[in-house]
Amino acid sequence: MLKFICYPKCTTCQKAKKWLDDNGVAYEMRHIKENRPEFDELTNWHRKSGLPLKRFFNTSGLLYKSLELKDKLPQMTEDEMLRLLSSDGMLVKRPILVGDDFVLVGFREAEWEEKTKV
Repeated sequence: MLKFICYPKCTTCQKAKKWLDDNGVAYEMRHIKENRPEFDELTNWHRKSGLPLKRFFNTSGLLYKSLELKDKLPQMTEDEMLRLLSSDGMLVKRPILVGDDFVLVGFREAEWEEKTKV
């Protein structure tokens, strides 16, 4: 079963949830703030996604901006970035859709459609 990691108040997450529901895609929902991703999970998702680690950061979030991460990330190691991401779910870009052989970060309908075979 797919894992849908989201923040329910996020409008993009709401759109993604509606899309999953409207298309009959079965998933297990997880609230990213109440059940934040752990270091090992993030490491695995990063590897599976094939994306640069920076794509996992919620760059439009208040916490990202208040920590001035735009300037700090380029000097950080991947390990440091993963530890930072695992410290607070609000730093992580959402929604995230996790399948057996893929991880999608952010909601792009065509990409989700392709991976869920809708």
